[in-house]
Amino acid sequence: MSLDKIFDIAGSGMSAQSLRLNTVASNIANAETVSSSVEQTYRARNPVFATIFNAQQSGGASLFSDQQQAGEGVQVLGVVESDAELEPRYEPDHPMANEEGYVFYPNVNVVEEMANMMAASRSYQTNVEVMNTAKTMLQRVLTLGQ
Repeated sequence: MSLDKIFDIAGSGMSAQSLRLNTVASNIANAETVSSSVEQTYRARNPVFATIFNAQQSGGASLFSDQQQAGEGVQVLGVVESDAELEPRYEPDHPMANEEGYVFYPNVNVVEEMANMMAASRSYQTNVEVMNTAKTMLQRVLTLGQ
């Protein structure tokens, strides 16, 4: 595998994990926001990733490519909202309460989001280390001719 390919793979991983960290931050920031209706309540968001396969070997990029084939990076397919139930709470004195006295809290699990944040941070850090190792290897190759 060429060093250029390693930089591409690690770069795509860093980009994906950066998006993951941003969605986690958004989820945590909105964990305690309230609304008077289900439609207006914030819902937890999660990025969807897919492996990019080498199109030359498989005849086209596909998620159903040969399982023995190594990936060529990661791509973000999109960000989806969670369909988990929102949390209605009876708080008639709350300024955002609806006619029945309920406010709706987001379906964000802060503990789960913190674990997600740590995993994304570690993955990002691993990709940085891969890029630094590839850079060091490239520098050593350049000094071989001296």
